[in-house]
Amino acid sequence: MGQAEYWSHATALPGEARSVSRVRHFVCSHLVEHRLSHLVDDVQLVASELAANAVQHARTPFKVILERANESVLLSVQDGSPSPPAYLASDRLDTAGRGVSIVDLVSHDWGVTDGPGEGKSVWASFAAR
Repeated sequence: MGQAEYWSHATALPGEARSVSRVRHFVCSHLVEHRLSHLVDDVQLVASELAANAVQHARTPFKVILERANESVLLSVQDGSPSPPAYLASDRLDTAGRGVSIVDLVSHDWGVTDGPGEGKSVWASFAAR
């Protein structure tokens, strides 16, 4: 049996729209670096949604952490707002309001934890294999 694999990468970004594309690049480069290319599309999609929520709703700088522990990859987005993301009732043709539904559908599991400080951390996990 092999040794458990663990790595972690983090980046801090301003709460502005262009940060969302920077998050996608951050996720892609580190997943490829660790030979997890098969996760790039799903993790980028979830990262985009969580970063967009931080930009649009928290309106604070935010931190993105991507880490692997054993057989899981964990993505966390920490922002300065204590308000958790919410499911919004959306119509089929709506162009907004589906972020939490997408995170729920694409990730293995997800949730919200308090902190750091007054803010929150929204996380999503993905099976590494």
